[in-house]
Amino acid sequence: MAQIPETPEMEPLTRIQVLIAMGVTAVVLLLVAKLWMHLGSVNLLPVKLTTEAILQGVGLGLGVTIASSIIYRFWAAYRISADYYLELVLKPLLIPDLVWLGLLPGLSEELLFRGVMLPEFGLTLEGVLISSVCFGVLHLSNFKQWAYVVWATCIGALFAYSAIWTGNLLVPIVAHVLTNLIAAFMWKLGDYPRASNS
Repeated sequence: MAQIPETPEMEPLTRIQVLIAMGVTAVVLLLVAKLWMHLGSVNLLPVKLTTEAILQGVGLGLGVTIASSIIYRFWAAYRISADYYLELVLKPLLIPDLVWLGLLPGLSEELLFRGVMLPEFGLTLEGVLISSVCFGVLHLSNFKQWAYVVWATCIGALFAYSAIWTGNLLVPIVAHVLTNLIAAFMWKLGDYPRASNS
């Protein structure tokens, strides 16, 4: 039986390449969401700016961050996946760039996956599963990253349920942005635990 070759590692990206990739990905996701809404009959989940929604989003984001830290310490496959992803994306970025890393994916991904895709497939278990698996697969850079995809899928389901329970897309948007920002700043400032330091 022939052996399958290892997936080659990606070449390191420059700061400009990462920023362009983030911007292009956000624009593509926003265009897909807009086109989907235009061609279909889906109603976007509402975004209601309330103190309650912001606090719920902050609480959810902090909960996800704590859960990620715990899983990082105890699940080696996730730790390796997270280290690889964070190294690839964050290493070339400057501290001010991290704001874009929080905002662009948080807004564009939530608009598409929870704002448009979830209501299209139904505010049901089926809709949650489909939108969450698609969200998880978006985070697949290579097949070695399967643990990161599993984590992203689970978080996608949590974000989907938060949107359903609250009836407000702002909750997962705030949670997503906050989670990205905290992880990025912790990693960049050296407080994020890394596999090599464990």
